[in-house]
Amino acid sequence: MNRMLLSILFAPPLYLLLLMLGLISLAWNLVAMLLFPLLPLAYGRTLGRRVIAGAYRFFWAAASASGMMRIDAGCLDALRDERGLILAANHPTMLDALLLVARLPRSACIMKADLMRNIFLGSGARLARYIRNDSARTMVRLAMEDLKNGGQLVIFPEGTRTVTPPLNSFRPGITLIAKLAQAPIQTVFIDTDSPYLGKGWPLWRVPPLPIVFRLRLGERFMPSQDSTALLQQIEHYFRHSMEQRAPAAQSECQTSRAPTLS
Repeated sequence: MNRMLLSILFAPPLYLLLLMLGLISLAWNLVAMLLFPLLPLAYGRTLGRRVIAGAYRFFWAAASASGMMRIDAGCLDALRDERGLILAANHPTMLDALLLVARLPRSACIMKADLMRNIFLGSGARLARYIRNDSARTMVRLAMEDLKNGGQLVIFPEGTRTVTPPLNSFRPGITLIAKLAQAPIQTVFIDTDSPYLGKGWPLWRVPPLPIVFRLRLGERFMPSQDSTALLQQIEHYFRHSMEQRAPAAQSECQTSRAPTLS
């Protein structure tokens, strides 16, 4: 059975799956709105992040069980309890953050300010103390504080979904946060053979199915006093690795450490 026929057969289940995710998100955000003023900051942050991770993990399990998606993200499990870690990934689709957060219950995302007001995301994100990007200075400060308190930061250095494959130019910020928090940057590659929910792909348009996602760990970069040079080094590493598309065997589920810039 070819993939186009599968996409026709699986279109209704795909929409039901996305509807389920929306309803779960809405229900949790209504609960989070009530819990936010009642819970201490630290407890609310831990609970909020674990619930979001659990909900996304359930979504991916349902998607895999239905046959609509094939997910290989097990390499992230080795990082789930690591404290003070930045995870930098490429950004091919709108689902990338869900892939990472589902496996990393300590993690926070940097979110657009308008998403913090979204009925499906806002209250849960505020309870989990996700980080707004409306002010660069505030974003850097909150990210640094969260990392120093043992959190993890999921960030897409491209700033938006990939427009010019294999990679958009990186935006500044990630290496400055790393320097101020003295946090290492773990690179993560998201490979997919589907354009679904990439830049310009509407939610209602069904792609060939099943959608395949495969995550792999790359090199780990230590913070540097020269954050601009480090940003360029990481972007070059991403671009070169994605153009080669032949990662070393150890990068499948192991990390290697890149040399620190002096």
